[in-house]
Amino acid sequence: MNTQEKALARQLFKIKIHEANGDKFEDLFTTIQNYNDAGFQQIKPWGPLGDRKNDGYNSRTGVYYQVYAPEEIRNNYPEVVKKLETDFAGLKKQWPDIKEFYFVVNDKYLGVNPDSEKAIKALVKDQNLNNGGFLTPKDLENTLFNLADDQILSVTGFIPDVNNIINLDYSVLSEVIGHIMALPIQAVIAKIEFPDWGEKIQFNKLSDTTQWYLNIGVQKLGALNTYLGNQSFLADDLQEKLTGVYQDSKNKDWTGVETETPGDLIFWDMVKSCAPKNEAHVESAIITIIAKYFESCDVFEKNPEKH
Repeated sequence: MNTQEKALARQLFKIKIHEANGDKFEDLFTTIQNYNDAGFQQIKPWGPLGDRKNDGYNSRTGVYYQVYAPEEIRNNYPEVVKKLETDFAGLKKQWPDIKEFYFVVNDKYLGVNPDSEKAIKALVKDQNLNNGGFLTPKDLENTLFNLADDQILSVTGFIPDVNNIINLDYSVLSEVIGHIMALPIQAVIAKIEFPDWGEKIQFNKLSDTTQWYLNIGVQKLGALNTYLGNQSFLADDLQEKLTGVYQDSKNKDWTGVETETPGDLIFWDMVKSCAPKNEAHVESAIITIIAKYFESCDVFEKNPEKH
């Protein structure tokens, strides 16, 4: 992948982390760790035995992992400390040859609470472990982006191909529009205005990479407008659905996801929300649809000082 593609893949990964609670986060961690460590063995619960407090380990190196991903991490740190201590005690009873221990927590880029950090350092010292600590999304991100491109994409999902955007066909548009039409309405923005494109990109803090995708997408607005012109009843309903998707993505709590271009998180979350399946040509068609309503100010904001 080139620099632009990797920057986009990182944004897609941050969105996955933000939405990954419970088993979803554990699956994300184990996928990355399976690629990263050939000796890693995932442990899944089986019947009444459960997983014996072990979410994954490397038997040769004696490194063990436990995973915790509550929906709300900021108010859950007392529970983190409690779970850390009780789960390790249960782990040691079943798996006595622990040399290193890592508690994998989805902090959603907020950082680890100091009491939790003190607790795990004390545990490592008291148990005479060689090493241990917290693994958080920033650590998983660093591990992921040291892997091969195909492994990165298997985690983050496809990056839209410019050639597929240029060769947009009506069957893809029909599939995408049908999927968007099935989504519930979250909100409606009634007034349509046409902003200055570059000004709006800057005001909404979108990166050059996302602007590049929008610029490619807008070149195929003729195909989309022709399609909607032949089925004019769809245009208003599609606009209503897409503005609802935008409002839903905008209103998510992106706290802790540090980026200089926060608008990218909303943009790519919209793409993922609209995609009926994870295929590059489908996402490319969605970008063209978003470009239409981005241009008309139905999605993303205009600068009130300029209008």
